[in-house]
Amino acid sequence: MKILLLEDDGAIAGALAGFLAEKGCCVTRCATLCEARDRLSAALPDVAVLDWNLPDGEGAAFCRELRQRWPRLPILLLTVRSDTRDILAGFACGADDYVTKPFDREVLYSRLAALWRRSRPGAEEILQCGGIRLDPARQAVTCGGAPVALAPLEYQLLYRLMQNRGRTVTRQQLLDALWDHNGRFVNDNTLTVTMKRLREKLGRPAALKTVRSFGYRLEESEP
Repeated sequence: MKILLLEDDGAIAGALAGFLAEKGCCVTRCATLCEARDRLSAALPDVAVLDWNLPDGEGAAFCRELRQRWPRLPILLLTVRSDTRDILAGFACGADDYVTKPFDREVLYSRLAALWRRSRPGAEEILQCGGIRLDPARQAVTCGGAPVALAPLEYQLLYRLMQNRGRTVTRQQLLDALWDHNGRFVNDNTLTVTMKRLREKLGRPAALKTVRSFGYRLEESEP
């Protein structure tokens, strides 16, 4: 199990990372939101563990950001905030589970393992259209059987179109859904450039169509 641990308290992060490593987990430690975004852009974990109070922002708001970008990523909030209103706010931001400090490490591990089991391959189908194949569990893309390396924003754009294959997705819908690596909504020019690069990397597939002045659509090409 690959775990992203976002915790700015070095003592807590070190002890928890060591314990999880003994359980066979691969733990990536981050102390700030900026560092976490960089790590997530490089590789998606199996589970994300987020503290609430961080030097450069709030884990709850970051949870909402992650839920927008990766709807199926398991997220657990780990925080000293034990008030009922905070717990409800955490779940409202998209957390799958909520654990308050201090905590029992064995119980925390069991809850992380449960989140991971529920999210493993099979929970989301592989998406295919016009020779393009996207595996959400592995975040892997192939076109005509050949692997295609996409930047995070390119992958997000393709994923949204694949989820809506056969339907036109407006530019505004895409702008509302896509985030850059710093967690900001992309602008119209960025969307245009990202789409151009995505087309080129996929070999300008006939299945990817532009609906002029409106949006884009993925559909099976006619023979």
